[in-house]
Amino acid sequence: MTPIGDESTGASLDERITGALVGAAVGDALGGPVEGYSPDQILERHGGRVHGIVGPWHGEDWRTARPVAPYHKGDGHVTDDTLMTHALVRVYDRVRDHLDAYAIAEHLVPDLMTNPRWIPELETETLPLHRVFLAEKWLAARLHYGHVDPREAGVGNIVNCGAAMYMAPVGLVNAADPRAAYHEALDVAGAHQSSYGREAAGVFAAAVAAAASPGATPDSVVGTCLSLAKDGTREAVERVCETAARHSDFESALTPLREAVAPYDTVGPDYRSPSLGARRPSRLHAIEELPVALGMVLVADGDYRRAVLGSVNYGRDCDSIATMAGAVAGALGSPVPQEWSKRVAEASRLDLWEPPRVLAEVAREVFARDVGRRRAHEESFARLGGPSCSD
Repeated sequence: MTPIGDESTGASLDERITGALVGAAVGDALGGPVEGYSPDQILERHGGRVHGIVGPWHGEDWRTARPVAPYHKGDGHVTDDTLMTHALVRVYDRVRDHLDAYAIAEHLVPDLMTNPRWIPELETETLPLHRVFLAEKWLAARLHYGHVDPREAGVGNIVNCGAAMYMAPVGLVNAADPRAAYHEALDVAGAHQSSYGREAAGVFAAAVAAAASPGATPDSVVGTCLSLAKDGTREAVERVCETAARHSDFESALTPLREAVAPYDTVGPDYRSPSLGARRPSRLHAIEELPVALGMVLVADGDYRRAVLGSVNYGRDCDSIATMAGAVAGALGSPVPQEWSKRVAEASRLDLWEPPRVLAEVAREVFARDVGRRRAHEESFARLGGPSCSD
């Protein structure tokens, strides 16, 4: 086996993990202040497209202005997407192996409930559980208080991007093995969601693992996703990416990408007034965020800056879209602009480079464990009369 991160293959494992996790956090911070609005509203509010870090939508009235109060979105502050991603990295740091739904119950939920941390949007130190959305508070209600089987705890939760948005670490621990990333993420996400929300978590993890492969391209990432995705998620990714292939700048792609994903999106045209059937289980539908993120990576030809800015200016749930697009583009090796990453780290009071360092160590340990387990299986299978690894 060739070690992951062999310099002859291009960007190293460390570089890809750093690019993905820092890239996800920066995308999250850029998208936060315009989340929930349309491209036209963003254009009017900012007198043009967003090209970097901007302030809160309501300026100094962010503490009381609805519908985002009391969160300080903007000015380089990350949102719950990054808080959850970093929490999952901490779980990997404790377990030092592949994760499953039980790891979420045993490690992630206690971390959210008992360890105070600086929350940028609240500008205070408090429990992360106080910041995460209700779909994430579900984890505590079902696993800690309800004692539900972790593998089934996601059933009944709203179906959105909540599980998918923090699955980049699963893809990175399984770098260059998208199928393994897909299945691990499905197991992990079972504690959080069901239906197409859980499916999106698996496909996003696979996308990041595929992007972290030597020689990966945006097209190869999408091809891998299509080979694994099921039901409405597969159809949505295919339709959106077919549309994206006809564009080379995000401005011209904003409306076509929305039109391509609309038949699969349950939220409806008004993001802040969801339709009656919004976020309910279905084999026909998909979350909006993942297909659009992949589409923006295609439009940008893998370029981090262009993919993230396209995602941000798309509006709607654009912090999560930019989180996903940023993770994939970063894993592909496209550099995250230092002027953005430095400012986000300072504004959010986060060391954005520590989680990648930790996860790179864990990924190497897990790979070594996998090699040992595989060789033990090969030896046992050969003793049963099957072919040996040398045959």
